Amino acid sequence: MKDNFWTGREHVMFLGAIFCFWFATYIYVPTFSVYLERIDLYYSEIGIILGAYGITQVLFRWPLGVLLEWMSGNKKKWLLLGFMIGTGSGVILAVSETFSLILIGRLLAGVTASMWVMATIMYGQNFPLSKSTQAMSTMQFMTVFTQFVSMLLCSVLISWYGWDFPFWAASVFSVIGALLLLAVPEMKSDTERGERTFRQIFMKTLGMGEVWGISGLSLFAYAILFITIFGFSPLYIVEQGHSESAITWLVVAFFLPHMLTSLSLAYIPLREGSGLRLVFGSFLLSAVFLAVLPTASFAGFLLLHAGTGFALGMILPLLLGRAAALGKEGDGMAVMGMFQSLYAIGIFAGPYVSGKLAEGAGLTAPFYFAAALAVTGALLTMVMKKWLS
Repeated sequence: MKDNFWTGREHVMFLGAIFCFWFATYIYVPTFSVYLERIDLYYSEIGIILGAYGITQVLFRWPLGVLLEWMSGNKKKWLLLGFMIGTGSGVILAVSETFSLILIGRLLAGVTASMWVMATIMYGQNFPLSKSTQAMSTMQFMTVFTQFVSMLLCSVLISWYGWDFPFWAASVFSVIGALLLLAVPEMKSDTERGERTFRQIFMKTLGMGEVWGISGLSLFAYAILFITIFGFSPLYIVEQGHSESAITWLVVAFFLPHMLTSLSLAYIPLREGSGLRLVFGSFLLSAVFLAVLPTASFAGFLLLHAGTGFALGMILPLLLGRAAALGKEGDGMAVMGMFQSLYAIGIFAGPYVSGKLAEGAGLTAPFYFAAALAVTGALLTMVMKKWLS
């Protein structure tokens, strides 16, 4: 580590750990809703389990961010703890077929994902304020790339080794990620513990209006993400008579544009003030695509998911980059924890409400609900743009 920044090797080791972090989280996700139906769970129970991943993130991310800001460090230890919990989550999911135990396993996966606060701050510390969007776009790209790879492999692994194999793979990659992280040093903090109380830091972030705004926008975007590609879209195409292998085409259609958009934002400079305009347009595009989804053919279903993937690939890194930039102005871990905790409400609420809607009105209802969320996101973007100007 030179001048308190990572070397190239340390960057690679850290990004390798991030690959393992998200691989362990998403390797079973594409077929998870299908698997839950195969073991005879109701749509409402499936919605609860899918949404449980967000519950623990809502509860833990903000307090963890404030705690670490107060303690001035120890991010690496908490991230290592996340990998250990991820190992346990995978084992529980692999050996269980009851609602309660699967729910516990998925809640633990959410605890692991809560440690993403530490990962984003650890990486962001290697970049100046002016490069916040680029740094977070790189992290978003790594997230999406790993999701893409793991989700492509999911169906193949199941066909070769059975339905429980992806859960075991999640545990193994959690262990590998922890080993890679051990080789990465933690950067020094500029602040000392004890200068302010936990409550003072918490109350300061509580009063940051712009963080509330971008968190609300991210909440809608993540709700859409976990209603569709990480939720009911795979189950929908299987219920339409397509085989599980069709899920691979769905993953490719969604993630290629999603991934390329995130990558482009890491290298293409944006004009000041253009971020919210892009977010507004992307929400509108998503609303149109999602509203048409239930009436589309299989090919149209894939194309519309590609459009939704592109739009969300624009929204998520832009908002994450803005949160990182606000954190650079002070209390970065607390700000990032607040941001990620609030948007995690969408990770829980989106699938939960969609499961209830699907139970009563069928599997088309979640897509109309997602379209309504996209319209709401566009309206909130307009309000926020006027407020900031």
